[in-house]
Amino acid sequence: MNRPELELAMTAAREAGELMLNYYEGDFTVRNKRVASTGEKSSIHLRAADYDPVTSADVEADSCLKRLLSAANPEWGWLSEETADSPDRLQRETVWIVDPMDGTKEFLEGIPEFVVSIALVERGVPIVAVIYNPPTGDLFSALRGGGTFLNGKRVFCTETATLDLATVGVSRSEQARGEVDPFEAHVGEIKPIGSVAYKLAIVASGATDLNISVQPKNEWDVCAGDLLVREAGGIMTDLNGTVRTYNQSDPLIRGGIVAGNQGLAEAAVLLLSKQG
Repeated sequence: MNRPELELAMTAAREAGELMLNYYEGDFTVRNKRVASTGEKSSIHLRAADYDPVTSADVEADSCLKRLLSAANPEWGWLSEETADSPDRLQRETVWIVDPMDGTKEFLEGIPEFVVSIALVERGVPIVAVIYNPPTGDLFSALRGGGTFLNGKRVFCTETATLDLATVGVSRSEQARGEVDPFEAHVGEIKPIGSVAYKLAIVASGATDLNISVQPKNEWDVCAGDLLVREAGGIMTDLNGTVRTYNQSDPLIRGGIVAGNQGLAEAAVLLLSKQG
C-alpha cells in the first residue's frame, strides 16, 4: 500500500477533529443508543453499563470521514460505529474501519481524551492506522511494516518485563463499576484513560505499559490501535490470546482485550484467566 492512503487518513482525521471541537463544551444533542432519544445533554448514569451515548458531533464527524475516505476508492468497504452496517463490505478485500469519536463519555464530561480512529484493512489485516486527539492535537500513525509515530516521531512500546512494575491503562467506566478491582493488586499502577482507541495509542507510544479492557469491544474501537501497537513492537489480543482478523461478519470482540509488549500481554491474559 502506498503512502497516500496514510496521508489521506491523517487529513480526514484532522478535519473530523475540527468538527468535534466546534461542539466540544458547546451545544450538541445526545441520546443513549440503548433507549429512546432524549435530545438532552446529561451525565446521569454516565458510567452505567447500559449507557451508550451518541452525539451530533459523532454523527457529523462520521459523515465527514465517509465523504473524504470513500473518495479515495469507492469500491473499498466501509465499517463505522455510526453508519448502518452493510454485508457488502464482506465481499471487499480492502475496508475502512472507523470510529468517528471513540471516547464519547469523555467528550460529554469535558475530558480531553476522545479521538478519531481510522484504519484501513486488507484481507483482514490492518495496514494503515491513524488516531487523532482533537483537544491536544496529538496524531498517532502507523503503516504496516513502517513503524508507529506520534506527531512525526517514531515511538515504541515499553520493555517493562513484569506486571508488578507495569502501569496499566483501564476504562473509567470499567473502573467505576469495579470490573478492574480483581487485578489491581497484581500490577504496578492503574491509570484510568478515556477511549480504548486512545489507550492503545498511549501503549504504542510508551506512555503506559499495558492496556486491559474486560468488556467486549467492536472492531472500530480497536483496529487502528491494534496496528499502532503492532508497529511499536507490541501485540494486542483478546482475552484468549487470539490476534484479531478484521472485517468479520460480527464485528464484536467478546470478552475484552489486552495490549502491550508480548511478555506483559501474555502475563495479563494468564492473570485474567485465573481471575475468571
